[in-house]
Amino acid sequence: MNTSVIKFLEKEGVDYRLLPHTKPAKTIEDAAKERGVAPDQMVKSILLRDMSGFHVLACVPGPAQVDPTKVRAMFGCRRMTCADATDVEKVTGLVIGTVAPVGLKHPLPLIFDHAIKKHHKVNISSGDRMAGVELETEDLLMLCDPMFADICR
Repeated sequence: MNTSVIKFLEKEGVDYRLLPHTKPAKTIEDAAKERGVAPDQMVKSILLRDMSGFHVLACVPGPAQVDPTKVRAMFGCRRMTCADATDVEKVTGLVIGTVAPVGLKHPLPLIFDHAIKKHHKVNISSGDRMAGVELETEDLLMLCDPMFADICR
């Protein structure tokens, strides 16, 4: 698999395990089932944008929902919404459903919910709908150096 996410992990020399899917996952629950992991070990990456075009990548455990109001307050934005599919691809270089907090086209402010730290290992997208990546939570945090806050609904 030759995605920007995999290339980044290999370039950084981080140990990871590729978890192939038998079919593309449409939901976090599908992806967790395909990978044989708990949904809350999944890291969901949601691209948010404000009215001026400022973007931030918010990461929460799989079953959780990002609260754009909480993220907006951290950055002092007036209004913040989920970016549309075109925007996601343009900003991250990845399509919706394959976005991970690493291997992005452009550097972005990253904000993780504290709950991501509760697991020793986490799952992120591989950049492809047909596989996920499992890695040590500590490695992900080292690679991303994110801000942390309570950003779930």
